[in-house]
Amino acid sequence: MAIRFRTRLTLLGSATALAAGALAPAQLAGAQPAAAGYDWVALGDSYTAGVIRAAGDTFEVPRDGCERTDQSYPQLIDRELGSLIELTNVSCGAATIEDVTFRAQHPIGRHLPPISEDPDYPFPPVPPQSEAVNSGTDVITVGVGGNTLGFADILLKCLELGQGSDGVGTPCKDSLATGIPAKLAKVGTDYDAMLAKLHQRGPHAKILTVGYPTVIPQDTSKCQYNDPHQFLSITTGDLDWLRQDVLEPLNKTIEKSADAHSSATFVNLYDSSQHHSVCDGGKWVEGILDSDMQPALVHPNARGHRNAADHVASAILNTIAAND
Repeated sequence: MAIRFRTRLTLLGSATALAAGALAPAQLAGAQPAAAGYDWVALGDSYTAGVIRAAGDTFEVPRDGCERTDQSYPQLIDRELGSLIELTNVSCGAATIEDVTFRAQHPIGRHLPPISEDPDYPFPPVPPQSEAVNSGTDVITVGVGGNTLGFADILLKCLELGQGSDGVGTPCKDSLATGIPAKLAKVGTDYDAMLAKLHQRGPHAKILTVGYPTVIPQDTSKCQYNDPHQFLSITTGDLDWLRQDVLEPLNKTIEKSADAHSSATFVNLYDSSQHHSVCDGGKWVEGILDSDMQPALVHPNARGHRNAADHVASAILNTIAAND
């Protein structure tokens, strides 16, 4: 249920009540706002930053190429809980786990030739995102892993191999399946190292590891072959493979890593978005192109970020409550 968090904050009860899960408006009526002063650092890739036009407008001047948008979930939460939490948002499109942990990243903006050219490209490197975390950080959210898995490259390869197939067969699975376990293993190893680094830099911070939403429906017969607003030339069989053997295991890998670290908690976006995939009518994730024929490359739109904001804000509020 999408509950707006400005209302939640106004009605927010005692920290004890919130920690017990009292999030329904009727249970919080007449309560006082919680105290301000919590430092939140948002880390992640394009699913956090926003990036696509369907996720709002970029707001940084001058642009740094990370393409944070004003309808992305960190910015939504910041506007609604800004009197409670001080946000530092260093998420960046195309970031890998290593870019979060230790490596300076060269942002690409919207430079995706031959799909799109960015007039401001190339951009100067940005520091490793972990450098935004310090001993005074209270809450860290991090949504990353898809680029370490190489999902964008997998997606483009599936598009290429599916051309002319009439939606039949599994050409992408046949070509790429053997390499996926090793990629998932790297995600797990890198994620563990990242969480250790974040805990080292922010020893008092709670880390919320944000998973990925549903992109591909359980029933892939909903997906129309050669529809650019869906998955274009990716076959139905390859969509089933991508969901079952690539994207769902990616979330499981992130959740497993979070479970192994006492300072981390997994935030599940997958279940709540089950009926809002690229191929559903009320989609929360755009297809290859959005409704305005702009490149979207399977990223959450503003509605998807609204759902993420609801779940991440609930996790942040419960974290704050638990520490009060």
